[in-house]
This record gives sequence, structure tokens and C-alpha cells, in this order.
Amino acid sequence: MPGEDDRSASADSDEQLLVLPDALRHELKEPMGPIETDADRLLEAVDGPLIAVGDVVTYHFLEAGRPPDVAVVDERTKREAVDEEIRATVTEETTLEATNPPGALSAEMIETLVDAFDREKPTTILVDGEEDLVALPAIVAAPEGASVVYGQPDEGMVHVKVTDDHRAEMRALLERFEGDTERFWDVLE
Repeated sequence: MPGEDDRSASADSDEQLLVLPDALRHELKEPMGPIETDADRLLEAVDGPLIAVGDVVTYHFLEAGRPPDVAVVDERTKREAVDEEIRATVTEETTLEATNPPGALSAEMIETLVDAFDREKPTTILVDGEEDLVALPAIVAAPEGASVVYGQPDEGMVHVKVTDDHRAEMRALLERFEGDTERFWDVLE
């Protein structure tokens, strides 16, 4: 029956594919690239697609006049609600929505990220939950030379210029997460 298929597909999309184990948390505290505090200066080093993970990072790029090709926001920064100006600015052009629990990567989040990469126009994904870990699959899925930028609390914006080495490093890290890594890679790729 069509209704049953629709319900089971929806249920699958809510599942947590990967969960960050406590043993890996300390490794994610180290920035994966150089830290910049000035969006204009960071943008000087961007010559391909721009992927922003985080509300404050996305806000800075929008204020600098460079909408990210893909932005992932959750209306929060450092686990607190962002101020109204940031929220209104980063969610104004929301194109897609996804649910993603804290400390995990859901099937729905990964499917939505892949969808965003396939779009021609700048796409903002509004996450119900937490977007913190989305930078990892974004680095794997982004094209060579793309810039994935995420916030480093109280320090600035971390700029990862995507290379095969970065992808390999993120793949190895994601393989150490708990969950269904095989299905995760099927959804991402």
C-alpha cells in the first residue's frame, strides 16, 4: 500500500545513522583548519563553493554580501538561542528543513545535505535539533576546492579547503562513530 511505504520511508529518515561516541569528543575540539575572525578576509581565500555550518558563520557571510552555496543553521549558538537579528537573517531564505538530534547524524539530515549540494541556487537548511556535526559529512560530500566553514566557539570561523586528504581524514573519523556506517555512506554518496 502506498501509505505504508510513505510511513516507513518517513520513519527511516528520522533514524540516527551515526552517534558521536564520548571517546571522540575531545578530537573534535581541535579546529580542522585555520581560524579567521574576519569574514571578508576569509572570503578572499574562497574560490569555489562555500558551505557554512552554523548560524553565526552564516550570518557573517550574509553580512559580507556572500550567501553560502549551502548553509546549515539551527537558530542556536553555544547551545543558546541566537539573537533575533541573526535568526531572522539566517532563516530568511530557508529552503530545506531537517531534524537532527544532538551528538548524532540522522538519515534525514544527510539526505537533506545531499539534496542541498545538488541545487543550483544558494540553499539554507534549517535544522530542528543540532547542526554541529554536519561539517564532517559536508567535507566528505563537498567538491574539491570547496570551502567548508564552521564556528569554533569563542575563537572564530574554521576554514577547511576541501582536498582528498581532508575527505580521507573525515571518512576515517566518521568510521569511528557508533551506528550504521554502511547505510550512512550509502545515503551520503
